[in-house]
Amino acid sequence: MYLPPHDPHVDDPMRFKPLFRIHLMERKCATVECMYGHKGPHNGHIQIVKKDEFSTKCNQTDHHRMSGGRQEEFRTWLREEWGRTLEDIFHEHMQELILMKFIYTSQYDNCLTYRRIYLPPSSPDDLIRPGLFKGTYGSHGLEIVMLSFHGRKAKGTKITGDPNIPAGQQTVEIDLAHPLELPDIENLRDFSELSRIVLEVQEQVRREEQEQEQRQGEEERPQQAASQPAATPPGGEGAEGEETAAGAEGMTQNKAPASQPFVLPMGVISRNEDYPRTCRICFYGTGLIAGHGFTSPERTPGVFVLFDDDRFGFIWLELKSFSLYSRIKVSFQNAEAPSREAFDEMLKNIQSLAT
Repeated sequence: MYLPPHDPHVDDPMRFKPLFRIHLMERKCATVECMYGHKGPHNGHIQIVKKDEFSTKCNQTDHHRMSGGRQEEFRTWLREEWGRTLEDIFHEHMQELILMKFIYTSQYDNCLTYRRIYLPPSSPDDLIRPGLFKGTYGSHGLEIVMLSFHGRKAKGTKITGDPNIPAGQQTVEIDLAHPLELPDIENLRDFSELSRIVLEVQEQVRREEQEQEQRQGEEERPQQAASQPAATPPGGEGAEGEETAAGAEGMTQNKAPASQPFVLPMGVISRNEDYPRTCRICFYGTGLIAGHGFTSPERTPGVFVLFDDDRFGFIWLELKSFSLYSRIKVSFQNAEAPSREAFDEMLKNIQSLAT
């Protein structure tokens, strides 16, 4: 299992923790050992469910228990997972979230189902190289997000989740057709000024979507289809689509614009204050927020901030919160998708599992 570094140190390397091992014996036999817990390897089982999927089961879960009971197990987990003790965490809400995560993850006792994940395919036109990133998520700690590019959109999909937004959900979506021009550094400190800029773009995006839906409705009218072949009027969907896509492509091809000063507006909370003070470019985007148990999910406006080839950020306007993401530089073998279609299908599948 690859674990993120301790919150909020996104630039630190990933941590590695073995969960099971297989001993290949003579005569095509094998023994499986569970590595979970602190009492050493013990008897386990692995089952191949179907292609690209297998399950593990521990046959001696008593090896996972500690003499001090659940309290000792929780404190040990807290030191290993978070690098701190309960006394270090003063925020009551954060204590609640951490306890929820411990209860949720420990109940499985290493009886898990694994499904293959493909790394996103890359294109020369991509803003930066797609891949896996560690990101700060407030009191939830660090989570793993997969950044992938889809024409005029970029998507950040959660690979690890939390009590609010489960793994598989699209945590952020970046609209590459709508770059944002940030105010000068002094005005950028004013949250209301940044909010005004973003909400203006949000309204523009909403109008464009309405116009596109209206045009599509007109083109689909039976009498129009019967009277003449479907044609795109001047300035219609085709023209605008090509123009916007070309604009987005031009933006991504010039992916090394002059850097500009950057600072978070007053009142925006960041778990990591060591974020870069210059950025390359910003785009309008939306971020997914929800209550506990993925209740009342909604997409809210935000700002995608590209710092460099390995780091980006997202300002959650409604939450007045900032997430900093840093590239995972672990090399995964045989993880490339066989085709773009296979990758898109995988994204669909993990999202359907989450919902």
